[in-house]
Amino acid sequence: MTNEELLTHDSATLAHVNEVRENIWTLIKALDKRAQVHDASKFEDPERKIFAANTTKLAITEYGTDSYKQLLESIKPAIDHHYAVNRHHPEHFTDGIAGMDLIDLLEMLADWTAATKRNKNGNPHKSIDFNQKRFGICPQLVEILKNTVNRYF
Repeated sequence: MTNEELLTHDSATLAHVNEVRENIWTLIKALDKRAQVHDASKFEDPERKIFAANTTKLAITEYGTDSYKQLLESIKPAIDHHYAVNRHHPEHFTDGIAGMDLIDLLEMLADWTAATKRNKNGNPHKSIDFNQKRFGICPQLVEILKNTVNRYF
């Protein structure tokens, strides 16, 4: 192997590494923006008043139960508005999870994981299992979501 071949390799590899770094920074910036504005709509009406009146009820209701579903139905105007303006919810898209991108999915997972701490008997794995059925999430993505929870949360 010649020095010229090594230099060509090193130059091409460095260009690739720098391109990957730029791509990762693009994703980080997108996630950072999402972190800054996450659930901002909950501080405005119609969401604010409706959620404020039901926060305690939500905290004592187990996710996915019939009681939980009834409670969601009673706060439907807030929920509908929230889904309409927040793309980290599958309900935002006509085709659900399939309409989302990876940034949406990461924010969704962070949201689901945090939400489990606000509900009675919350568990991120149970939440993912429940939502697998609810949104028709494929088994491979379910495992990726659970692996991410295990590693980062």
